[in-house]
Amino acid sequence: MANRRILRGQPVVRIEPKLDRNEPCWCGSGRKYKTCHMTIDAKIRQFALKGDIVPTRDLLKTEKDLEGIRKSSELNVAILDAVGDMIREGISTQEIDDLVVKMTKEGGGIAAPLNYEGYPKSVCTSVNEVVCHGIPDPDRILQNGDIINVDVSTILDGYFSDSSRMYIIGETTPEKKKLVEVTKECVELGLEQVKPWNYLGDMADVINTHAKENGYSVVVEIGGHGVGKEFHEEPFVSYITKPGTEMLMVPGMVFTIEPMINMGSADIYVDDTDGWTVYTEDGLPSAQWEITVAVKEDGHEVLTW
Repeated sequence: MANRRILRGQPVVRIEPKLDRNEPCWCGSGRKYKTCHMTIDAKIRQFALKGDIVPTRDLLKTEKDLEGIRKSSELNVAILDAVGDMIREGISTQEIDDLVVKMTKEGGGIAAPLNYEGYPKSVCTSVNEVVCHGIPDPDRILQNGDIINVDVSTILDGYFSDSSRMYIIGETTPEKKKLVEVTKECVELGLEQVKPWNYLGDMADVINTHAKENGYSVVVEIGGHGVGKEFHEEPFVSYITKPGTEMLMVPGMVFTIEPMINMGSADIYVDDTDGWTVYTEDGLPSAQWEITVAVKEDGHEVLTW
């Protein structure tokens, strides 16, 4: 589920206090600091002293956290696989919600969107010109040619995962098909930039560039987010920023890559009636794929796709 917050202004660079090398590590691993996070912390400190935006310690997941997020992600992906098996012309978006409710319960999880800031359903179903946060409805029947984003967010044993996929209903137009394909390519290109000591802006730039090269625009106001211990954590993940800007990627960070790519203008609006559904201003289609990724010391780990 995308993050509607926008973080703007000059960020405050926080430098964490130093620990003695023989103290227990702050992460709770039980190891001495010198054999755990001391080397990474020293490198983060160097970037922070230069004025770069760096993650605070509470944003860095331990191996125990990652294992919990992996298990949540497995259930999340299984639900999306099941959606792919059942989705077709003639079903309602409410039927998708019903499936998500059933599978989440059977898997021992909780649907994170339900009642989140008042959201009324367990999944987001965004069809054609709906950019994100589409609310399942028994009267919204899928038609041949529709494209739909199904956004599943799962809590399992206190850990959060988040992922969405695009589905094409029957045979759609070449224009819509290309939009879906290019949006997925944007995610794949962005993922290549996820490695320690790169910046979120490095990822954003390749996504924005690829979208524009294909004649599309990237939504500005809504982006990705940190995830794992909470549904929406810092940082806000933009897809329109420049290389070498935004937060430094550090081993232990977990966040979503979920650009919203519009066929036409980047302008959007929120439905006044439900307060959630986001539409393209010009009524042209939008597409989105979302994955959850962890930054590792040797690159990255894709947790959901």
